[in-house]
Amino acid sequence: MSTFKEMCEQYFGTTDLYEVLGVERTATDKEIKKAYHKLSLLVHPDRVEESRKAVATEKFKVLGKIHSILQDEDKRKCYDDCGEIDEESDSNFNWMEYWRAIFKKIDIKDIEEHEKSYIGSETELRDIKKAYVGGKGNMDLILEMVPFSNCDSEPRILEIVRKMIDDGEVEEYPGFFNESKQKKARRRKKYEEEKKVAESIDRKALEQELELNKKKRLKGFVDLISNIEAKYGGGTKRKSITNGAKTTPKKRSSRK
Repeated sequence: MSTFKEMCEQYFGTTDLYEVLGVERTATDKEIKKAYHKLSLLVHPDRVEESRKAVATEKFKVLGKIHSILQDEDKRKCYDDCGEIDEESDSNFNWMEYWRAIFKKIDIKDIEEHEKSYIGSETELRDIKKAYVGGKGNMDLILEMVPFSNCDSEPRILEIVRKMIDDGEVEEYPGFFNESKQKKARRRKKYEEEKKVAESIDRKALEQELELNKKKRLKGFVDLISNIEAKYGGGTKRKSITNGAKTTPKKRSSRK
């Protein structure tokens, strides 16, 4: 089983907790919390494609543990002084509940805003570089490791990596720029299939929500009518909207 530092290296390309979050070692608790929130939204398991959920979940756990270490005065001092990290198993710890206890409920708007700020940022370039080098030019791994990337992102990633190679930042791996058509087609087919499944799930969730809201509105209307009937009674012989029973108007006394 991988150690926590090995997981940091595997998923973020470094064992330095501060470097993972992109903050200085002198960062305040507020700055650490802000960095944790920003990165965790990029890999939140509820907002990634099914094929990337497993990796996103592991990244999410790593970020949660990093925050739990750096926000604790004693644990942070121990890490700063000697680089020690509590490797005690926390496999059963619920990092999603930990996240929810710190931040508000995740909102689609938050994700969309982070996606806009992430695409084209220095953070994205750094992530692409790490994924390219770590995966030795394997596009499947790059798309899996870089947040918000998919088959539609490939031309842009190719362009970014080409510039990095031309600038001498990374070496050129054989096959990266001339993948076989079959491999590209398989990746595209898998992406389209997962996209359809995700859209289907989203539609079902929306339909369920609409149906629930419809029932709530109908119940509210029925309750309103029931209250009116109870207070004023019926003036003519008709069916009650609340239970379908007929109501018989009271006889009025005739004046002589």
